Amino acid sequence: MASNDLKRLIEATDHLAAGGFAMGAEWQEVHEICQRHEGEQPFDWGHALCHRIEGDDWNADYWYRRAGKRRGTGTMAEEWSAMRSELSARLEAEP
Repeated sequence: MASNDLKRLIEATDHLAAGGFAMGAEWQEVHEICQRHEGEQPFDWGHALCHRIEGDDWNADYWYRRAGKRRGTGTMAEEWSAMRSELSARLEAEP
């Protein structure tokens, strides 16, 4: 996994969060980053969050399963907070 792209995913999702998780350019950027890394757990998780934001629960659940996660029951902000912590720790652990 490319640490630069994981860092980009975190930064792009931070921008998406700052915009209230609204569909638009920030959402598209996160989605594109995740699509480039299909099959890698953190990016599949990000992909799941994108489709949850979109309101496409079936597709979101597919990506959650691929990421080994379950769709959160809290707010998008709560899910992103937990996700960001895990992704940041993973980034820090990389050589």
